[in-house]
Amino acid sequence: MIRKASEMEQEVLEHMRGGPGSVTIRHVFKDKDFTAPVRLCATVSIPPGAGIGAHQHLAEDEVYIVTRGTGILDDGHSQTRVVAGDAVLTGHGESHAIHNDSDEPLEMTAVIVCYPEQPVP
Repeated sequence: MIRKASEMEQEVLEHMRGGPGSVTIRHVFKDKDFTAPVRLCATVSIPPGAGIGAHQHLAEDEVYIVTRGTGILDDGHSQTRVVAGDAVLTGHGESHAIHNDSDEPLEMTAVIVCYPEQPVP
């Protein structure tokens, strides 16, 4: 399947997960496009001063791949600067937040993959 950029749905979320400002999400593929349990496959653009607030990933893993800019990632234990080329994996009940403290947009690809349901014994 090929999805042209012009076909990708885009939405602007204000105060995403309680974070400051607005974040633009461009859905590369929607969950219904996958056979595997994927909840999100999108590009995320965070303007200067904005961010995504702290949120937990219980039954899923989320990958951020930073493609442009820089920001501060808070994994609940420490704060780390991330730059273009860095990748972040969050799951197993862990949480994270990200804030763009720079003067240019922070852009990343985000993919959320759900854990397979456990069989009932």
